[in-house]
Amino acid sequence: MLTAEPHRLRRRSISLGVRRDDADDAAQIAAMRAWRSIDGLERADAGTMCAWLDVIARRTAIDLARRNPPTDGEVECERLRARHDVEHEAELQAQLVTVLRSIGELQPELRDALLMSAVDGKSAGEIAERFGITPAAARQRVARARRALKQHPRVADTSSLPGRPAA
Repeated sequence: MLTAEPHRLRRRSISLGVRRDDADDAAQIAAMRAWRSIDGLERADAGTMCAWLDVIARRTAIDLARRNPPTDGEVECERLRARHDVEHEAELQAQLVTVLRSIGELQPELRDALLMSAVDGKSAGEIAERFGITPAAARQRVARARRALKQHPRVADTSSLPGRPAA
């Protein structure tokens, strides 16, 4: 895959926010990480490999961002761009409280599966292992929890949360 598209990781690094000057380094680091962890790849089909390589590229971009913090000018620009609107912040806080209360009212098995997925970032397999169920049943619990939240009277009255498209 990498020999067929040698600039793939470089382009992906740039799309993840790595500076163009550092993109070649990020691509090389990601390729080395992929080579070292190739034994962990479960299937060799194109979709699985692309997703696996994308995870490695994202982690590499994050590691580089942590090592190379933005300059003071970039920090100042970010601060100016992120001006706070007090009314908007208060509205978001109220929505968050509503959603958290609604999550608390879910059935325990749905609530726990949802939190493990959304907050802890656990896979369906990890959730299934925790509850002693199949991965399909774990995905179903998460989907049922999300559906229950969307239908909850208090949550249905609030607008969509930031960073999430309206349903």
